Amino acid sequence: MQIINGNRTIKSPSVIHAENIIKTYNQGTENELEILHGINLDIKRGEFVSIVGQSGSGKSTLMNILGLLDRPTSGSYFMNGQDMNAAPDKALARIRNKSIGFVFQNYNLIARTNGISNVELPMLYAGLSPRARKERAIELLHMVGMENRMDHTPDELSGGQKQRVAIARAMANDPDVILADEPTGALDSKTGHMVMDIFHRLHEEEKKTIILITHSNELAAETSRIIHIKDGEIVPA
Repeated sequence: MQIINGNRTIKSPSVIHAENIIKTYNQGTENELEILHGINLDIKRGEFVSIVGQSGSGKSTLMNILGLLDRPTSGSYFMNGQDMNAAPDKALARIRNKSIGFVFQNYNLIARTNGISNVELPMLYAGLSPRARKERAIELLHMVGMENRMDHTPDELSGGQKQRVAIARAMANDPDVILADEPTGALDSKTGHMVMDIFHRLHEEEKKTIILITHSNELAAETSRIIHIKDGEIVPA
C-alpha cells in the first residue's frame, strides 16, 4: 500500500476492492442491526459480474456502498485504487457522477422531460457544454436503439424503452462501472432479454465493467461471474 497526497491508495487491477465491509444501522441503540457482516470483494476492470441474493440478503445495502450512495460502518473500500472512506462527501458526489452509471428497476427518469434531456442530466452536473451534452445524448440514444423516440417523455414510452433511455443516461459520462439494480425486474421476459442484450454489447464492445444486482439465477447465469450473498455474507454457490 502507498500513501499519495495523504490519501491511501492501492496498486490493484481491480476497479473495486472491498475489505471486511460491515454495515450497521442504529448503531449504539437497542435497535442496532448489522446488515453486512464483513464483505470482501474484488471486481476487475472489464468484468461482467452479478451479485445474487433474495430479498433481505443485503444485496441492496451492498450496492449502495459500492455505488457511493452510502458509507460502510467499518472496513475499507477502494475504487480505482483510491480510498473512498477518506473522501469527503463532495468528492464522493463527483466520483459517483463521473465514475458510476446507475440503472434502476424503476428507471428513475425525470417526468415531463424528454429522452435527450434525461440522458444529458449527468453531463450537466459534470459541467459539459450544452452542445457537447446534446451530441453525446443523441449518440447514446442511437446506441440503445432509441433514435426515433428521443424527443418523447417517459409517460410516452414503454417499460423497455424507458430502461433503454436509463441505460443511455448511465453511459453519459463514460463511467468506469455500471451498477444495474434489478434492471429487468419491471419488464416482461422478452423485453428483459432485449435489455440484457444491451448490457452484453456494452461489456463486449465498450469494455464496460458491469455489476448486475439481481435475485434471478437465470439472469445471473448470463454474466461472467456470479457472487452469491445471503444474510449479509458472501457465500459459496
